[in-house]
Amino acid sequence: MNNCPIMKNIELIRNQLNFLISNETSLTKDQIVEVSQKLDELINQYYNIKN
Repeated sequence: MNNCPIMKNIELIRNQLNFLISNETSLTKDQIVEVSQKLDELINQYYNIKN
């Protein structure tokens, strides 16, 4: 199975977070939780495919 779309999604989220950090944009607690959960899902998908 191809994990390229998952890696692209992880990279997209990473870039968005870096943009927010570089612009000192504040995130709400709910937004942080949402981003963390999405990253966890993508990372789990990646490792499930890889293993």
